[in-house]
Parts: sequence; structure tokens; C-alpha cells
Amino acid sequence: MDLFDTLIVGGRYFDGTGEPSRMTHVGIKDGKVTRLFDEEPDHALAREVIDARGCWVTPGFLDTHTHYDAELLVSPSLSESVRHGVTTVLIGSCSLSMVCSEAEDASDIFTRVETVPREKVLPILQEYKTWRSPREWVEFVDRHPLGPNVISFLGHSDLRTAVMGLHRATDRAVTPTEAEQARMEGLLEEALQEGFLGLSTMCLKWDKVDGDREWSKSLPSTYARWREVSRLNRILRRYGRVHQGAPNAANPLQVTQYLRETLGWLRRPLKTTLIAMIDLKGNPTVRPMASLVGWLANTLGGNFRWQLLPTPFTVYADGMDIVLFEEFGAGEMALDIRDQLERNELLKDEQYRRNFRKFYKEKLSPRVWQRDFGDAVILGCPDASVVGRNFAELAAERGVHVVDFFLDMVVAHGRALRWYTTVGNHRQDRLRKMVNHPGALITFSDAGAHLRNMAFYNLPLRFLKLVRDSHEEGTPVMSLERAVHRLTGEQADWLGIDAGHLRVGDRADVAVLDPRGLDQDLERVEWAEMQNFGLERMVNRVPGCVRHVLINGRKAVIEGEIEPDLGRTVGFGRFLRAGDRKATATEGM
Repeated sequence: MDLFDTLIVGGRYFDGTGEPSRMTHVGIKDGKVTRLFDEEPDHALAREVIDARGCWVTPGFLDTHTHYDAELLVSPSLSESVRHGVTTVLIGSCSLSMVCSEAEDASDIFTRVETVPREKVLPILQEYKTWRSPREWVEFVDRHPLGPNVISFLGHSDLRTAVMGLHRATDRAVTPTEAEQARMEGLLEEALQEGFLGLSTMCLKWDKVDGDREWSKSLPSTYARWREVSRLNRILRRYGRVHQGAPNAANPLQVTQYLRETLGWLRRPLKTTLIAMIDLKGNPTVRPMASLVGWLANTLGGNFRWQLLPTPFTVYADGMDIVLFEEFGAGEMALDIRDQLERNELLKDEQYRRNFRKFYKEKLSPRVWQRDFGDAVILGCPDASVVGRNFAELAAERGVHVVDFFLDMVVAHGRALRWYTTVGNHRQDRLRKMVNHPGALITFSDAGAHLRNMAFYNLPLRFLKLVRDSHEEGTPVMSLERAVHRLTGEQADWLGIDAGHLRVGDRADVAVLDPRGLDQDLERVEWAEMQNFGLERMVNRVPGCVRHVLINGRKAVIEGEIEPDLGRTVGFGRFLRAGDRKATATEGM
């Protein structure tokens, strides 16, 4: 008989459906799972054998909220995700894709929002971007040496800018002409025919445009009237695809527009996923309200999912360079000033400080950040005496208002003042309830963005640790099989893509992980160089946990180390087209 390319022997096998795990040996040939053995087969039947004794053998994980759009072009291995068992990544989130608009436009709607330097992204786009349509983008990606599989939304800000121009797309007084609306609808339909998952939009006005032309305007998607979005939703509904959105936090009732669309009102329900279900310190009503909205939507016949980060939402900042300050007037005013000396003059102004103190103490305004400098710890500063302490206690020692102390520190040290705070998902009991919510997708890593602000590259492992620890404590949140299913098959099935399962006939995207590796501190971050970017970013590293990763049957990670050919040769990941699920062979061999 023909040899298997790879045998994985001795592991605890999870198929990604939630069915009971078992000790099973997996035979792989030509990029697919071709046989499962209850008894260990002769190793001579395979060219390579992976010894998985003591390990879990799972489908490769899906990361269904990333911003790898630019990194994919120049560093397609996306190794910071792959090393943690991720074999499929979703790009084009939050209305941001790099498909239809010109290089400079695509850069300017992306870089400030996702805090990736414009001077790095723009040259990459100018070098690589030869496409201007979804079809041409897919042709490029099909030739590109992908590391993980890629799935994508078409971003509404990208679409709107390509059709209307960046200036008109960010003018509140301008609505698209009928010809422009028809052009947007035509490009969206082309994207869906090419296998895009759907459309991503943005209603949160804190996310701003970069560059010199329309600096500090909100993203183009936020300027659209809802009737424009509704017309695009008609196309999504016809194809059975997904709308990803972000409600306007300043107008909580705006979520009802998404609710109406997902219910359909005598039309086909629209698959809808929104950002995000979170237990916020600054607004504890968000979690129960999100839970209620999700329950109502699905009970009344919709098809709705919140996105949920299954770990404490800890963010890091250099001085004032963090998006949290965009959510209130005084912070937004400072971030609108790019020149550091000019910004410092503003921060020293007494009237400005009075305004900042006013916003700081407001408790009822919409917020993500709890606006509590007593809950913000200094990690680094030229003045070593303040490291490890919070701003409030230091201000009290000096007898000054904490806002004045913070602003004085920013003026004195700028970006050399590094600090962090946890804005949500801080209560373990609430978090464990949230991850069980049937109306939530376990996702929202933002991998590839916010390079100095956050790191959730190992999100799947954090979730598995949460569930495994609950078992060890005698209060299991869910079965381990259900946990793997939530990270793999559940998301793939909801999105309508051929991924997330490990049955006979399925593509061999596999993670082999040692559960003892979950004993580490998975929230620890460190710094690593971004390949071909000339930048360092915060990452997660979990040595000894993920031992092997296979993508399309090829070894991408070997004993914890990235395979050198990953991202350099074609044959690992593919562009996975929505609606292109293939029937799997019946297990009976």
C-alpha cells in the first residue's frame, strides 16, 4: 500500500465536533486525514511519525479577528499565530481591508486605528499592491506563500473609499450617488462570489484616519447612513454570508439597527457578529446587556454572535499613545496633535487640564477605559523610583491631582513612560460564565495590530487553560471537547468554511500540544522582531506547549520551532472560500 506522509501516534484525539475525545492514531496523506486507527499502526507505514504520547491532537485553531492585512503581504508565515496552533486567520475586520482602495488610502485608514506605523505600512502597500478588486486580490493571495490559511471580510471603509474617494467618504454631508452605491454593491457581490466571508463595518467613531490628507477624521464606514449599509446587507443575505460590525459606544441604542438586520423582519435572517461582549470595569452593564441582546436576537429567529476575548483585557501604553484616550474629548484633542512639542504645550495648559479632569471624573459617559489612574501601573520610566507603582498613590504622595501628575509625567518622559491597566474580563467567575454563552464566538485577539499595546497571540491556549483549570478545581466550565469545538469546528461551521475539523477526509490542519505547557503564565508578554518590518512588538511565547503544527498536511512547527520554509514556499495555507465546504468521507476504514 502507499505510505502515509505522516502518522501521529499516541495522542488524545479531538475531532473538532465536540464529540468525546479518545486515544486515536491519525494517518495523513496528500494533505488530508485518510485514516484513523484505534490500535497503533506499524510505523513503517509512514514516511514520518510524530510521537504524541501525553499530548492532545486537535484541529488547528481559528483566529477569527486579526489585522494581519499588511503583515500578510511581506511576512506571510504569520508565525506568531502559527506557533500557538493557529492554522486559519481571518483578516478584513473592523471595516479595514486592503482590497479595493489605492495604496495610500488603504494605509491611512489602517495605520492609526491599528497602531502600526504608517512609515512601515505605506511602502509595503506601494510595493506589493497591484490589485484593485476582490478578484485580483484573490488571484494574488492564491499565488502567495501563505503560512496559515486565510479567510477575509471585505472592509466597508476600504470599499467606500475606493468608490467615493477618501475625502468624500469622510464628509458627513456627502452620501454616495446611485452610481456609487451600485458600484459598492457590485464590488461586494464580486467579493462574495470569490469566497469572501462577508462585509465588515464600523460605527465606533473613536477610530481615526492617518496621513496628511484627512488626518483624525473617523473611519469612512462611520459616515455611512444606515440605508447604505442595509442595501449592502441585502446582498449578504442573498448569499447567506456574514456582517461583522462594531456598534457606536456613544449611542447604545444603535445596536438595535444590527438587531433588526439579523432578525430580517420577514426576510432571511442575516448572520451578524459584533464587537464585543466584555465585562468592563468602567461599565459593568455592558456584559448583561450584551448577553440580553444576544439572547433576544437568537430567540426571535436571528443568527447573531458577539465576539468574546476569553482572558483579562490588559492593555499597555507609551505615554498617551493608546486608543483609550480617543474616547473622550480631552484625550482626543491631545492625540490629534502629532508634534510632541506642540502636544506638550497643550498638556501644560491649565484650561486643558481642567477639561481633562472634568472628563476623567465623569462616570456616566460611554467608556471602555475605567478612567482610574489608581488602576494603572508604571512598567518603565527614566525615573526608576516610580516603576511598579500606580499613578494615584504617587500623586497622593506629592499632594497633586492624579490627572496633573499623569500629564506632568507624560510631558517629562513622553513615550518613555510605559504603563498598563486591565480594562475588562477581570472577574474570573464572570468570565467563566461568558465563555459558555451560546451567542458568543471565542475570538477577538486583534493579532497583527496594536503592536505595543496588547498581545493575545496565544488566545486559544488561554481559553484551553481556563477550561482545564476549571476541571482541576472540580468546577468544570465545559468539557475539554466542547472547548476545542468552540475554537475550531463551531467557528468554521458558523462562518461556512472548510476548516476546524479533524475527521477522515478533512484537510490535515493539526495542532499537537502538551497540556502540561498550560501550567505556565500565559498572560506574560515579551518582545520579538517583526519579520521584514524592522520593528519589535509584544508577543506571547509558551515554550513546550505546542509541539507540532501541520497546515495542509505539511509541518509548520516542529518540536516548537517554526519550519524555515513557512511563508517562503507555496503549499502550506490557502485562501479558504466561504461556502466551499466539502463533504467528508465516512469514517469506516
